[in-house]
Amino acid sequence: MRILIVDDEPANLKLLDKMLSGQGYQDCVLIQDPREVLPSYEQQRPDLILLDINMPHLDGYQVMEQLVELKDPLLPPILILTALQSKDYLLRALAGGARDFVSKPFDRNELLMRVRNLLDAQLAHRMLHNQKDVLEEMVRQRTEELHATRLQVVQRLGMAAEYRDEETGNHILRMSHICALLARGIGWDDEQCDLILNASPMHDIGKIGIPDAILQKPGKFEPHEWEIMKTHAPIGAKLLEGDDSTLMRMAREIALTHHEKWDGSGYPNGLSVEAIPMAGRIAALADVFDALTSVRPYKQAWTVEAAVELIKENSGKHFDPALVEVFLHTLPEIVAIRAHFAEPREE
Repeated sequence: MRILIVDDEPANLKLLDKMLSGQGYQDCVLIQDPREVLPSYEQQRPDLILLDINMPHLDGYQVMEQLVELKDPLLPPILILTALQSKDYLLRALAGGARDFVSKPFDRNELLMRVRNLLDAQLAHRMLHNQKDVLEEMVRQRTEELHATRLQVVQRLGMAAEYRDEETGNHILRMSHICALLARGIGWDDEQCDLILNASPMHDIGKIGIPDAILQKPGKFEPHEWEIMKTHAPIGAKLLEGDDSTLMRMAREIALTHHEKWDGSGYPNGLSVEAIPMAGRIAALADVFDALTSVRPYKQAWTVEAAVELIKENSGKHFDPALVEVFLHTLPEIVAIRAHFAEPREE
C-alpha cells in the first residue's frame, strides 16, 4: 500500500522509511517540502499520509486544508507526527481531518501498530466504497432494464388493440416517437418527453372493447356504429384508471382526450382549447398525421404533403395552433421517424 510521508527533517524521513520498509511497506513516498504534497497526491492517491505539523512554507494544518478541499470521497487517513504535546494542537489536528497522531521521538512499535490499524481501516473503507459503486451500477443497469421492459410492455399492450384493425403495430411506434418529438419542441424536459413516449402507445387501448364488425368495417360507419366507435376513448380511460403512477395517469389522460378538438367538436366530452390536456393535444396531432399517411383497410396512404396541408387547414379547428407550428418546424424529423418505423411493405 502506498504511504506518503511528509516531514521537513530529512533524518525523520529516513527513520520512518527504514521503520516501515522493515515491515514490508515498500511503496513509501518521502516529501520534505509540503508544497509537493498536493501534486504528489493528485498523481497517485496514497493509502495513508504521515504528516508533520511544524514545517516551513505550509504547516500540517494547511496541508490538510488543501486535501479536504479536494472533496475526495476516499481521502486516506492522516497520521499526525508531532513533538507538540498541547491538547489544543492535537484537537485542532483531529478537527482538521487527522485520524490519529504519534508523538516525537517515535516509539517504533506504537508507530507500526497505528500505521497498520489505519491501513486496515482504509482498506475496509475502500472495499465498502467499491461495493457501493458496484451496487449503484447494478441498480442503474436494472433500472434501465425495467425501463426498457416497461416500454416494451406498454407498446405491446397498445399493439393488442392496433392489431385488430391494422396489419402491424408500427403505428404506435411512430405515433409515440412523434409525440415525444413534439413535446420536446414545446419545451418539455427529458423526463416528460420520456413519459409521453411510454404513455402514448396506449392511446387506443379502448378499441379492445369495440366489436370486430364495427372496428374492421371497410366502409363508412352508420350513425349508430360511429357512436359505438367513439366509446373506445372512455373504455380506454376506464381500463387505465386506478393506478397512481405518472405513466398510467398520462396514459389514461391521452386515451380519454386524444379525440378532442381545439374548437370543441371532438369526443367524448367536447372539450376545447386549454381544457384539453396538452398530452391529449400532442397525441391527437401525432395520431392523425400517422393515420393519414398510413394504409388502412378502408383507404390508401396519403402523401406527407397532403397530410400536412390538412393539418394546416385544421389549425385552430382540430389542432392547437401553437402545436401545429411546432409540427411544421419539426417536420423533417417527423418524416425520419416515419421512415425508421415504416411498415414492412413500405421498405
